[in-house]
Amino acid sequence: MEKDFRFNIEEAAGAVGDFGTLIPIIFGVAAVTKINIAPVLFFFGISYILTGIYYKLPMPVEPMKAIGAIAISGALTAGEIAGAGIMTGIIFLIVALTDGMKFIKRYVPHWLIRGIQFGLALTLSKTALNFIADDLLIGLISAFIIILFYFLPISDISSLIVFVLGLGVGIYNYGFPETTAFNLPVLTLPAGVELWSGFIKGTLAQLPLTLGNAVLATSLLIKDLLDRNVSERKIVGSIGLMSLISSAFGGFPMCHGAGGLAAQYRFGARTGGSNIISGVIILTAAFFFASQELVNIIPFGVLGALLVFSALQLLNSAVKTESKLYTGITGIIAFFAGMTAAFLIMMTFSLIKKFLISRG
Repeated sequence: MEKDFRFNIEEAAGAVGDFGTLIPIIFGVAAVTKINIAPVLFFFGISYILTGIYYKLPMPVEPMKAIGAIAISGALTAGEIAGAGIMTGIIFLIVALTDGMKFIKRYVPHWLIRGIQFGLALTLSKTALNFIADDLLIGLISAFIIILFYFLPISDISSLIVFVLGLGVGIYNYGFPETTAFNLPVLTLPAGVELWSGFIKGTLAQLPLTLGNAVLATSLLIKDLLDRNVSERKIVGSIGLMSLISSAFGGFPMCHGAGGLAAQYRFGARTGGSNIISGVIILTAAFFFASQELVNIIPFGVLGALLVFSALQLLNSAVKTESKLYTGITGIIAFFAGMTAAFLIMMTFSLIKKFLISRG
């Protein structure tokens, strides 16, 4: 039991290890699209608790970064976010049920996944700079703290410091957020056109990133860090369920992630107890403080700095590529033409290349 669930200071520290990715993306999306933050936080909290119980180890629950980045840039509506999440959830459930990961691992090159990560890092960096420019002083201070910790050989608690700093500034400027009455989420399906446009603009961009970072890399890192075997098929299945249910009830598309797992582990998480603690924290916010006022209380400069943190995580993954040239081209296309265009163009290139090599 101790091996599966612990509730101590180390697990508590690890519990907030990945909040530096979760908070800026979902708060940034809420600020831009005006989605209701209550069901978003509710499903993140529930998912954290259930995945902790199910996997019995640290398993980050993160917003899907491609969909989040595109939404923060203003290119997705709330309905399209739901459509992208529902379609992504359905696709991953099909992949899990058919064991389609074997096919995917054979045909999707790693450099393409790394390229999407690079493109997302660039996109998030641009958005982060815009946010910081809107609140320059607090943004520059926050960014300095994060960058400083990035180069220091000590435990990186910069995201927590910056978040507490922003929360303090927000409370000083606007007062403590009022408590809210929580209503259970209701089924809210997007219109057909939103389902389709969400699939084109969000799902296609998200697929390679999730398959690479949230599935393949996470499964490998669990083995490396915790010496446990968790199949890729199992991870794909839980991602599919989380995204489908959450998106259909007003939440945000969710996945796991190697970067989040690394952060949780670095701060002390070793068991499913850390996930349960994370879930309790988020559910508390969902039940008592989930209002647009909570979103607005965090300065945009802080959100921008935290997005820099997310971008650096993605960049760290992107540079671990076997082809810097193809990864760089993919990332540049993604930045200027969009994630979907980059994936389709470079996937077509990869298939043609394989065909020509096979023909000798």
